Amino acid sequence: MKRFFLASTILIVSLLITAMPALQPRTASAITADELRQAIDAKSKELDNLNSQIKSTQAQLDTLSNQKQTLKGDITKLNYTINQLQLSIKASETSIQKMTLELADLNDQKTQTEQAILNNREAIGATLRELQTKGQEELLTVLLKNQSLSDGVTELQNLQNFQDKLHSSIDTMTVLSADLAQTINETTQKKTAIEVENENAKNKQLIVRDQKSQKNALLEDTKNKESVYQSQLSGLQKQRDSIGQEIADLEQQLRAKFDPSVLPLKRPGVLAYPLVSVLVTQPYGATAFAQRAYGTKFHNGIDFAASIGTPITAADDGTVFAVGNNGRVQYGKYIVIKHGNNLATLYAHLSRQIVSVGMPVVRGQVIGYAGNTGYATGPHLHLTVYWAPSVTLQYISGAGQIPIGVTINPADYL
Repeated sequence: MKRFFLASTILIVSLLITAMPALQPRTASAITADELRQAIDAKSKELDNLNSQIKSTQAQLDTLSNQKQTLKGDITKLNYTINQLQLSIKASETSIQKMTLELADLNDQKTQTEQAILNNREAIGATLRELQTKGQEELLTVLLKNQSLSDGVTELQNLQNFQDKLHSSIDTMTVLSADLAQTINETTQKKTAIEVENENAKNKQLIVRDQKSQKNALLEDTKNKESVYQSQLSGLQKQRDSIGQEIADLEQQLRAKFDPSVLPLKRPGVLAYPLVSVLVTQPYGATAFAQRAYGTKFHNGIDFAASIGTPITAADDGTVFAVGNNGRVQYGKYIVIKHGNNLATLYAHLSRQIVSVGMPVVRGQVIGYAGNTGYATGPHLHLTVYWAPSVTLQYISGAGQIPIGVTINPADYL
């Protein structure tokens, strides 16, 4: 029985070792682990400092947004916005540098774990060879071949020690293999995060270009005169009110055909929040702000605080239904996504869209960047949730194609 147990153990462990992927020993990194940690810490402090400057700039923008609209004020806001975006680009670059260092640290951990696996494999191999030699002898033979019973018992004890060592080595190998798998997974995630941040930095550069163009166009259109600007603003407000009322009338007609029973059960998490940092600045419905600012007295979505250039993500898997731009009225630059659960989502006032009509998207995928295009007193994200079958694009004079549909309180599903 003892011999059978040893033979079986040797066979199983041999197969286990053979099945594991081949690993090659690697040379140590040119930079030490401590130096890597110090470099990562330095980048973290640099990133904290940049984020503090961005927060300070945002506070100044918030103050300006609460003041009466003037040409000088809007030019100042554009200057602050451009400065904030440039700080954000620097933060993205610093974040990429930090993640690159963290990736190097993960690669070092991977190398060390692989070397430990190699060492452990060699130890298991040596133990297996010794056990194989010992295991070929019958229990009685081991006892009788020694000059004394005591020597035979000692050899049997040594054999038991080999088995215990083998089991310990196998346990160690299991832990090391799990550590290696986790490190490989973290490495993959880090590489993806670096790619995303590179894309964010590139798009923020384009948003800076657009903001500078907007500033130049504003100065040119108003001839740098406050009286011209105020006259344009007055006409624009009347146009916005008219468009808002037309949209409300169309959506009210659609609501008459609305069957709430086809909607998903109201519960949190059906839709994901479309940005990382969540701060609601205006809820859905007849809000106090809507009573003052909108002719319809109703807000058909939820507003989230978001500085220009903040990445906006899809609330759920779906297909891009519309990508448009209403100029200085209504939604400005927007995206509409239809999901597979009878819901659709609208993301409005964007500074940039990076998806196109018909494109499939997944929950959490970056689809655009927050801004203050359209009817917006300051940078933010407006999110509307629709009953998907009701959503259409309607042409409205002065605004172009505008999404129309039966709106639902997003808070029911976020």
